[in-house]
Amino acid sequence: MIRRRAAALLLLLPFLLGSVGQAQAAGYRYWSFWERDGNRWTYATQGPSNTRPSDGDVQGFRFSVSEDSGDATRPRGATDFTTICAKTPARDGKKRVALVIDFGTTTDAPSGETPPTARTACAVVTPDATTADALASVAKPLRYDTNALLCAIAGYPRTGCGEQVTAEKKDAGTKDEDGPSLGLLAGVAVVAVLGGAAVWQARRRRDAS
Repeated sequence: MIRRRAAALLLLLPFLLGSVGQAQAAGYRYWSFWERDGNRWTYATQGPSNTRPSDGDVQGFRFSVSEDSGDATRPRGATDFTTICAKTPARDGKKRVALVIDFGTTTDAPSGETPPTARTACAVVTPDATTADALASVAKPLRYDTNALLCAIAGYPRTGCGEQVTAEKKDAGTKDEDGPSLGLLAGVAVVAVLGGAAVWQARRRRDAS
């Protein structure tokens, strides 16, 4: 019986260890682009170079690590056009676009870099200007890659552009990272059962002698 249990645990061990690997989720570190729809942020369906906001629009950018648009992190901070553009009066032949620029957290920052403090800005641009134009007017330098992907706002980050990263995810109810991993616990269980089997065998031989 003990031998069978030990064998079963040995067979299960690769699957238990494999589940630890599944806790590693691939994501991407990048600037996401958002539009304010009423009282909530919505992930933009076009890039900032192809979006032409209207006077009074609120748009946001957030630097973070996420797997896809479904779990992208929204910009934080003030989001009301009246608040952001309170000191910027309307002008003929111009439009005002309220921008929220969230540089993210230290957790999402590339190695060796510290995210600047989040900021807001009221961009005053021509009526045909894109969001990229509005952003360039208040948060230079911008950096793009060869595919026109926005890589940096106000020079942050200094390097990198949408690179893939591996972030460890913890399911609800699991122990902290400092606690024993599932793989370790599985290994301990196997060792314990095998050790018990060895003791049982030794006693059996001793009793038989």
